[in-house]
Amino acid sequence: MSEGETRAALDEHAPPVTVRLSDLESPLKLAERDERLALLDSLLEEYIFHTRIIRERWRLNEGLIILLGMFAMILGSWDLGIGELAGGGDYNRVGIFGDESGFLHIADLSLIFALLSIIAWVGIFALLWIRSPLMRENLVYMTLATFGVTLGHLSSHANAISFPFDATANDWAGVGIGNLVLLFLSIIVVHKAVIETRDIHVQERHAHPDPRVVQKAWRDHSLKVWSLSLGAWMILINITAWAGAHAVAPRPPLTNDMTLFVTLHVLSGIAAIAVWTHVLWYPQFMLGASADRIQSIRAREVAGEIVPQASKRRQGRCPICDVDTAAVKHADGMIEVPCAAEGCDGRGMPGAACPDCEALLPTRIGCLSCGSNTTVASHFTRAEAW
Repeated sequence: MSEGETRAALDEHAPPVTVRLSDLESPLKLAERDERLALLDSLLEEYIFHTRIIRERWRLNEGLIILLGMFAMILGSWDLGIGELAGGGDYNRVGIFGDESGFLHIADLSLIFALLSIIAWVGIFALLWIRSPLMRENLVYMTLATFGVTLGHLSSHANAISFPFDATANDWAGVGIGNLVLLFLSIIVVHKAVIETRDIHVQERHAHPDPRVVQKAWRDHSLKVWSLSLGAWMILINITAWAGAHAVAPRPPLTNDMTLFVTLHVLSGIAAIAVWTHVLWYPQFMLGASADRIQSIRAREVAGEIVPQASKRRQGRCPICDVDTAAVKHADGMIEVPCAAEGCDGRGMPGAACPDCEALLPTRIGCLSCGSNTTVASHFTRAEAW
């Protein structure tokens, strides 16, 4: 089955959306107390929306991903009474491949658990690959970023077993390089690709001469909470990688109990998998039915695609004589006209109340050059419309 057919099949069996983000209102209404708190209202509305959509849309597959994540973290990190990790193992044997590798000389039950953990991780990757066809490329990037951070923390703990305590500047190199890889792949690649794909999607598929409809579309496609989830995933990846490396860094004979660090490693790892699922799923949910590919504008330009240019501020022009008029269309599609009341300098949307004198703003504009009186919408050509 092709990627397009997979996406269509997923969309066909998905339940209809019962609520839109633009229909929700913050229960706290903080903006009424202070306009500077409007951002908090917006974030709260998005969190409520994401919670409701997850409850409606997440089913067996997403639950299985998180369940496999629990098995992968526990089986790969916990001794479960065997004592292999608690005893420090045989530090004279290293490696994964070969008859003399350290991996093949651990306790039999530990080896079985390790193999089961690897199988669980493969299952997680496969399920995410199937459930998020639009995000497959980004799934690979985020997996590579996870490896980079994990190897970075292991490298830093190699010479400083209590890292970051008593660590030198050189000991920070591993974590620093790992997080540079994480930042580049997560922010510069994944985040940018999703944001720019969203922008193109709204500009192309939600074009409308009424700026209020366009504004509603932008609100429905807001990615503030998704961006915060991506940031939370980056933090959780660092926590689980640090705790895991910290738990296995001490050399035998071990004198300290590392249960606390193992517990932190497992819990933060499970949380990271759940957030990772959300980060990959939400763009698929938002854009899945549109057949868009998640790519940055630069990647689309390299592929030879025509990328729509964002609208700029435009001055209205008389449809009769083509002379500039007082109407203005802003980059967000909002049309603004001056108040017709004598002595008032207010401006706003046609037909709305003037913010200065509360008189109704005109829906028709008179041209000072030819004397015509035409609707505001006619002062902007179709090429200038969203």
